[in-house]
Amino acid sequence: MCGLIANVLCLGKNILDSLQCKWCSQDEIPPPPPPPPSSQTPSQPTPHTVSTIKLPILKKGEYDIWAMKMEHYLAHTDYPIWEVIQNGNGPVSITTDTSGQIKVLPPRTAEEIVARERERKARTTLLMALPEDHLAKFHKMTDAKEMWDAIKSRFGGNDESKKMQKYILKQQFEGFSVSNTEGLHKGYDRFQSLLSQLEIHGAGVSNEDANQKFLRSLPSAWSQVSLIMRTQIQGVTV
Repeated sequence: MCGLIANVLCLGKNILDSLQCKWCSQDEIPPPPPPPPSSQTPSQPTPHTVSTIKLPILKKGEYDIWAMKMEHYLAHTDYPIWEVIQNGNGPVSITTDTSGQIKVLPPRTAEEIVARERERKARTTLLMALPEDHLAKFHKMTDAKEMWDAIKSRFGGNDESKKMQKYILKQQFEGFSVSNTEGLHKGYDRFQSLLSQLEIHGAGVSNEDANQKFLRSLPSAWSQVSLIMRTQIQGVTV
């Protein structure tokens, strides 16, 4: 999703300056007419370099080369997008609806809107660089940094390392918990990242299991809230 800089130039010249005044003598030799416009006008802007750079597409067995090309491509065409991929999405606000489902609140301030737009562009750019047969495994991810790391995890290692990564992710899911100091929002972001990694490695979990696991992972200080939310989810399931 790289943005192109639109260069708009004012072409042409004020031909009124070249006309003779109506009070000039008719004996005066009129000035020669202006030359016809050339197909290659010097005032026409040349195409920007960005338009000639193609988005690198990931190919099997070429992850390292692709990653280097993507880094230079993104840093050159739209550096704020590359910063999002390096640092990840900004914090989001979440809430629960009447059925107990967790919802992400939309951005409110102008700064949040700009940040969300950059995150969307970064995510879309990475998706466009992936082979079509792998899009389904990554399109649910919303954080660009997590997607970048997941692409490395999926395409950068051998079969043994991928099996080990899958095992580690399962263990992390089983032992997942949110601490009192971490807070609900950060804990939710970390849990969503873990679910995305599990999905990519072929070990995804159902929405019901994910909701129940997240509620059980909340600190004991939130046990009453967790119990109410769990009861609401069970009532909707029944």
